[in-house]
Amino acid sequence: MLGSVEISAAAVWRALVSQESSTNGVIVRMIRAPRVVLAMLVGAGLAMSGTALQGVLRNALADPYLLGVSGGAAVGAVLAVALGTSAPAFVALAGFAGAAAAVASVLGVARLAQAGADVRVLVLSGLLVGAFANAIVMVTLVAAPADAVRGALWWMMGSLGAASWRDVAWTAPLILPAAALLIHWGRQIDLLALGDEAAAGLGVNADQASRRIFLTASLLAAATVVAAGLVGFVGLIVPNLVRRMAGGRNRATLVASALAGAALVVVADLVARTIRAPLEIPLGAVTALMGVPFFFARMRRPA
Repeated sequence: MLGSVEISAAAVWRALVSQESSTNGVIVRMIRAPRVVLAMLVGAGLAMSGTALQGVLRNALADPYLLGVSGGAAVGAVLAVALGTSAPAFVALAGFAGAAAAVASVLGVARLAQAGADVRVLVLSGLLVGAFANAIVMVTLVAAPADAVRGALWWMMGSLGAASWRDVAWTAPLILPAAALLIHWGRQIDLLALGDEAAAGLGVNADQASRRIFLTASLLAAATVVAAGLVGFVGLIVPNLVRRMAGGRNRATLVASALAGAALVVVADLVARTIRAPLEIPLGAVTALMGVPFFFARMRRPA
């Protein structure tokens, strides 16, 4: 209903249930509906990725953006586009490879520092990997045309402005199966949260389960980066807000996080495109304005 052109609820309903070719029908079906659906997929993916990472790392401050996963995915996607391949499947695969490399780098730095899952070392390592990823992206864009650079920078700040049903069609098959796997592994995340030794004593191969969950969470983050660019802090805010309401069990928390994350990104995108209408501000800026204060507040009262 809301945007640079306001449309009544009745007109939205008529546009969705009929194939009318009016201006309102085109705006609702071809511009706003795919944008809302893609925002829901991105929000659910980021929130579930954050929930899984927090459970495995046993710290409520873990987040795919802070841990450099999103930055790594961005490097993979930008390199794929720079090589002349714009096929969504290949870009998504490159983004996943970048995200997996970022996860391995962050955990490798923590292991070298003998810090294990110490969130301070993980966050610092993630910031380091993220800064390195941004540097690679900037170097890659040096020789690009000015229009391509502007588009890439806008995408790096997070945006759903170019959302289409084609984007929904290739994003959903990446996010939905990965989300289902994380829900299926919810009990394993509960056991891993008790510690590796306790999980092993209860019949879970801690190394194998952690690696599997990390890679699946990375796939979710990579899919959201390819779809909407860098949208930070959703994976930090949402799990912390819903965990107590979900009773602390990760399976319930994952489902609740998916719903709340979808709602959060839809609302954030609404703010991004209406607060200074007809201008649109980056979606990533809106989520950062919410996420940074939340991070500092959460730091003051760690779990």
